[in-house]
Amino acid sequence: MGQRVINFNPGPSALPLAVLEQAKSEMLDFQGSGMSVLETSHRSKNFEAVLDSAITRTRRLLGLDESYHVLFLQGGASMQFAMVPMNLAGDKPVDYVDTGTWSTKAIKEARICGKQTRVVASSEDEKFTYIPEKIALNPDAAYLHITSNNTIRGTQWRSFPDAGNVPLVSDMSSDIFSRRFDARRFGLIYAGAQKNAGPAGVTLVIIRDDLLQRVPKELPTMFRYSTYADNRSLYNTPPCFSIYVCELVLKWIEETVGGLDRMEKINEEKAAILYDYLDGQDFYRGTARPDSRSRMNVTFLLPEAEMEKEFLARAADAGLCGLKGHRSVGGLRASIYNATTIEAVRTLVDFMKHFAKR
Repeated sequence: MGQRVINFNPGPSALPLAVLEQAKSEMLDFQGSGMSVLETSHRSKNFEAVLDSAITRTRRLLGLDESYHVLFLQGGASMQFAMVPMNLAGDKPVDYVDTGTWSTKAIKEARICGKQTRVVASSEDEKFTYIPEKIALNPDAAYLHITSNNTIRGTQWRSFPDAGNVPLVSDMSSDIFSRRFDARRFGLIYAGAQKNAGPAGVTLVIIRDDLLQRVPKELPTMFRYSTYADNRSLYNTPPCFSIYVCELVLKWIEETVGGLDRMEKINEEKAAILYDYLDGQDFYRGTARPDSRSRMNVTFLLPEAEMEKEFLARAADAGLCGLKGHRSVGGLRASIYNATTIEAVRTLVDFMKHFAKR
């Protein structure tokens, strides 16, 4: 096997090496079954044990009881942009905080669904470089939707808004399981797995029991959350391998890392190493406002955009990949999700120092 690179890709992103090694060891013979998990029936006892463990570990890590349903769907977070309003809005207006690309797309889908959609706060005035503090809360809203972390702009909610009696809904695709938070404050959480929870192909949805009662019966079967809740995500064939890897990642967080409190401390340390360097020099420039900076995606610019190609080429030669900024904004970005090690971030900073000196 060739030497592995240090992976800063924004998603699909780095997976824990221990998880990859276990998946490799079980690839041809999953738990003594004589077949790969890729070949195992989703109705088999072996796979149902994997699914049960993934559900249990999710609830345990987030401190949730059985009033929250843990579902595994397909279609990515982009599918949830439509499913949330279709399932939860009813005849009420829906409120959104717009912090950039992904929340903007969620707003667009809610409007396509024909829902009265209100943008109650936005950071568009400063190119989505901060998290807005003032939100116009409306007690008549079906829900308040936020995007907890913006991978493209490098911003993240430090604390979540109090929506009162209005259910709080969040797209947590890029920071789920990265820190401790009170998940019981949310009526629904959804997350594409390919950042912190597992590989691409499966989307985690956590929905409170009372919100399931809102699901319209006239929705097509596969667009109803109740379909998945009533059938433990097994109404049709789920993405079995992706769920299997998710279970391994959740196990790694619990048993190897030591839980979310420890995971959060590691992520804080990684982000501090990179931001402290950015703040202490004048060659690179961070793009997010300091009080809104993401611990998952660190975005920065070079003195001249023309330098970016050389930076990326030399980084690749040094074994550092995935540092190109999103095509919509340019610049550079280091995605330092759970599986990215502290040593990897230190290596990146050393490279940045060397490049700046050149």
